Amino acid sequence: MVDSPIDGWSPEGSRLFEFVGRELDVSTGRVALHYRLDAIPLTEVFELPRHLSEGRQRHAQSVESALDLLHWVAGVSYWKAGCPDDIVFADRQPSPWQANALNQIWQGGLAEFAWHNGLDRRQWPVFHGHGEPARPGGVGILRQRSLVPMGGGKDSLVAWSRLARHGCLADSVQIGRSPLIRAVGETLGARHWVIGRQLDPALGALNAAGALNGHVPVTAINAAALALVALLLDYDRVVFANERSAEEATRLDAQGQPINHQFSKSFVFEALFDDWVRRYVHPGLRVFSLLRRDRELAICREFAALPEFHGHFSSCNRNFHLDGPRGGRWCGQCPKCHFVFLALAPFLSRADLVGIFGRNLLDDPSQWDGFRALLALDGSKPFECVGEAAEARAAVRALAANDEWAAAGLVSRLNQALEGQVVPSLASLCKPGGPHRIPEELLDAPG
Repeated sequence: MVDSPIDGWSPEGSRLFEFVGRELDVSTGRVALHYRLDAIPLTEVFELPRHLSEGRQRHAQSVESALDLLHWVAGVSYWKAGCPDDIVFADRQPSPWQANALNQIWQGGLAEFAWHNGLDRRQWPVFHGHGEPARPGGVGILRQRSLVPMGGGKDSLVAWSRLARHGCLADSVQIGRSPLIRAVGETLGARHWVIGRQLDPALGALNAAGALNGHVPVTAINAAALALVALLLDYDRVVFANERSAEEATRLDAQGQPINHQFSKSFVFEALFDDWVRRYVHPGLRVFSLLRRDRELAICREFAALPEFHGHFSSCNRNFHLDGPRGGRWCGQCPKCHFVFLALAPFLSRADLVGIFGRNLLDDPSQWDGFRALLALDGSKPFECVGEAAEARAAVRALAANDEWAAAGLVSRLNQALEGQVVPSLASLCKPGGPHRIPEELLDAPG
């Protein structure tokens, strides 16, 4: 019996991570990303639509560059198991500009992981550039239409509705095979693409052997996969629905550096990624967020006026694991459920919101700790994709002044907890602003 290369492995003894290679089979749509952690071979697989030969031929150089981007960004899921000092590229290598961008993506995207594991991300190895690859030349023109990633929640549906009001040609897409997201996508009346993603099963064995584990920048990996999909399926835009609220740090580390659970949804990441795509992949392909100027409260206000989606969406992350959902449409216990309930409440009647969630979370005393955590009274928010602490505070203050909601059991307690705090108005937080990469013709979209 041959011993497994994982036998005897430990993160303390991890020394080498290799980017081995990547390949795309256009007849099956299979993308394979190959890595090696120490002596352990690892392969991640994406399953794209079949028969992509036309897209690959028209945008050959761009597709190769997009495969590089996906290969290098997705490697973060495997390197983190042991965090070895040496990182090598067996084949194609990043330029100095790309190496610097990878440093920012990996270190920013793994800040939460480092904090939970007691690691100093400043001590991590950095990528080094190896020459400047040719800029994409002779690229084919991409069709003027948008690819809209669906996450099953309110944000992507608001972005979709804005594009529809502007008369933009668009289709939706999901990564992973969540049936809930697929059902949401199929309500839109356009084509809905489903992209499969399979992590290497050896990660489970590595975890059993004590691998370091924690949050990775999933949105960065998804963005890289969708840039490739857009090229192969002929879209000139990937339109995300990442909001301005994602800029707020979840907490600060011991050195006073921000840790942002939503780093790969931030404008810092968006601008870096959009620059990479236009510089190295295809100058006509844009990747941006249509909701970048809006906080969560403004998005909730807009979503409240879209009743056709109220019975379909879910922002509860327990529904969206690669191995399948962990419960019903709303668990009612997680930070996402708490924040979405709180942020929608000022814009919906109690009856309508209870109709969405199945119960009134603000009438449940057992939910006190969860709602209070959103106020970040100690300076830290939950490690989740939730809005700003100021938004949660403004929502509480607005509900306390609303006769219909003031009677809910937790509203007065939460409002009392804000005594002595400066709380901005709901209206001020619903005003758009801040840096963005939204094309000018979409800037007059509601929000």
